Amino acid sequence: MAKERIYLDWNATAPLLETARSAMIDALRLAGNPNSVHAEGRAARAAIEAARRQVAALVGTVAANVIFTSGATEAANLVLTPGFRMGKAPLAIGRLYVSAIEHPAVREGGRFAADAVEEVPVTAEGLVDLEVLAARLAAHDAASGLPLVAIMAVNNETGIVQPIRQAAAIVHRHGGLLLVDAVQAAGRIPLAIDEIGADFLILSAHKIGGPKGAGALIARGETLMPAPLIRGGGQEKGHRSGTENVAAIVGFGAAAAWAHNDIEARNAAIGALRDRLEAGMRSAAPDVVIHGAAVDRVANTSFFTLPGLKAETGQIAFDLEGVALSAGSACSSGKLGASHVLTAMGFDAKAGALRISLGPATRQDEVDRAIEIFARIAGRRKVAGEAA
Repeated sequence: MAKERIYLDWNATAPLLETARSAMIDALRLAGNPNSVHAEGRAARAAIEAARRQVAALVGTVAANVIFTSGATEAANLVLTPGFRMGKAPLAIGRLYVSAIEHPAVREGGRFAADAVEEVPVTAEGLVDLEVLAARLAAHDAASGLPLVAIMAVNNETGIVQPIRQAAAIVHRHGGLLLVDAVQAAGRIPLAIDEIGADFLILSAHKIGGPKGAGALIARGETLMPAPLIRGGGQEKGHRSGTENVAAIVGFGAAAAWAHNDIEARNAAIGALRDRLEAGMRSAAPDVVIHGAAVDRVANTSFFTLPGLKAETGQIAFDLEGVALSAGSACSSGKLGASHVLTAMGFDAKAGALRISLGPATRQDEVDRAIEIFARIAGRRKVAGEAA
C-alpha cells in the first residue's frame, strides 16, 4: 500500500481549515446580493461585515480599514500606484522603493512606471539594508511627490523576519509611506499595524487556511488611500468595485479568527518540529546550507541548498518520494529558476534552494519521514558525485 503523502508546502498554500470550510458552506446558502437592501441582501452584507471585523482583529485595527480584494496580488496592485488621495485632494507619490527580496507581486511595481521603481538591497543575512534605505530616502526628490516604500514582514522563501519597526521609523522620518506585505507573517508573528508602524498591509486568505481568491489591503486609516484599481459599482466604499465574493470573504474571516488565537503556543510547537527537521538534515548532510539560520525567522520555514543537487532535481525527487515542498516561491505559474532572494543575499543561486514549510497539522512522524527521505536523496547525490 502506498504511503501517505507528506505536505510540507504551507508557505505556498495552507490546507483549507474546517472552520473556514464550514463558514463558506453556510455562506453559500445566502441568496442575496450583499449590495441589495432587502432582507436577503442584508444577511449577505452582515456576513461580510462580520468577516471584516475578524480580519481587522488579526492585524489590530478596525473593520473600516479593511478593503477586500481577490487576493494579495490585487491588493498589491491597488496600493502600488503614484496616485493617492488625502481625503478629496490628490496626493502624488513620486517614487516606489522596494526591497530586493519582495514577492513578484510587489517587485513588478504595480501601476508605477518602470523608471519610477528603485530596488533597495539586503544584507548577506537577508535583511533589508536600513543604511541604504535611509540614504535613498534622504536623496529622494520631494518635488516629485512622497516616497512609497515596500518591505515584506517575512520573506516567503527564507522565512526571515524583516526589521519593519526600524524601517518604518526611517520611512516616516523622511515623510514617506510604508507598505508591508504581511502575507507570510499573518498567524505566525504578532502583527498590529499601528504597533509595527506600517501605513498599509497586504494579506492573503489562503496562506492562513482560508480559501484561494480572497485577500485584503489594510490601511492605517480612511483618509489617505490609493486611487481605485477596479472601478464600477463602488463596492468597498469605492476602493474596489465588483460584487463581493461572499463565501470566500466569510472563509477568510473564519481563518483570520482562527489564526489570531494561540499564535505563540502554536508556533512554538511548529518551531520545535522545524528545529528537529534541520538537525536531522545537518546530521544526514553536514554540508547542507540553511539560509537565514543565523537571524530571526518565522518558526515554520526552512530554506536550504544541498550542494551538488539542483533545486529542480531535488523538488522532483522529494515529490516522487511522497513529499510536497517548493523550490522557492510557488506563485509564478510553476516556473523554476534562480532565486532572486538568494541572488540578493549574494549567494550563488545557480543551484537554487528548496523550501520546506510546516503548518499546524504537521506531525512529528511526518518530519521524521522527511528526514529519512532527505538522507536518501543526499546519499544519491554523493554517490553521483563520486561516480563523476
